Amino acid sequence: PYRVGCLSITTAFAFGYDTRHCAEGCRFTRINPFFANGSVRRPWDALGIRPTMLLAAASPDQARRLIGRGLAADGTRPPGTAYLLSSSDPARNGRALGYDRARAAVGEGFRVQILKADALRNARDVMFYFTGLATVQELNSNRFRPGAVADHLTSYGGQLTPGGEPTEAGQMSALRWLEAGATGSYGTVVEPCSIPAKFPDPALLMLFYRRGDTLIEAYWRSVAMPGQGVFIGEPLARPWRR
Repeated sequence: PYRVGCLSITTAFAFGYDTRHCAEGCRFTRINPFFANGSVRRPWDALGIRPTMLLAAASPDQARRLIGRGLAADGTRPPGTAYLLSSSDPARNGRALGYDRARAAVGEGFRVQILKADALRNARDVMFYFTGLATVQELNSNRFRPGAVADHLTSYGGQLTPGGEPTEAGQMSALRWLEAGATGSYGTVVEPCSIPAKFPDPALLMLFYRRGDTLIEAYWRSVAMPGQGVFIGEPLARPWRR
């Protein structure tokens, strides 16, 4: 399951069934109090929320491999590259406006490539991969490092379809990222419209992940309005553990 009524299942667990995190049409939803909040270490005690991530997989074997990637990443301070793709899809490419800010946030300690392309091919060192398309091609031509994070901005990526099946409107499920080797991803389960606040901010995600946050902490701190989005992956992956 990935949806509870108008909410994603991870939102329902994190906030309870609170329809203020829903939206009819292209409207804003309630703000996530954990967003960009780097000082809170115990979100239940400080904010009354329980950030949640779904250990999503189409089979027990895939789930075990996902957990293994998270464990393999812990404390490794991995080298690699963040690939920020500016796609040809204007309706889904809104995050590209913030790519320069994302590169600045990461600083000189990590390699960031901003590419004008619809697909990344044959990369051997993927640690981050962000884009905006209905479907992303060539995923399996790349090698994702343990702990890697990847997602695509589209309406129904959070519909977790098995067996490579497309989601509603023929879009790619975020589950395909995990099947290709990523350790974490995100997608919306109902139509969110192209509102950047409903999707991960690459700058914040990379900043918090690389400062030593777990995957679940970094991802939740990167989405201002996560009510319609599901977080998936191995939540305790912590490549830059302090």
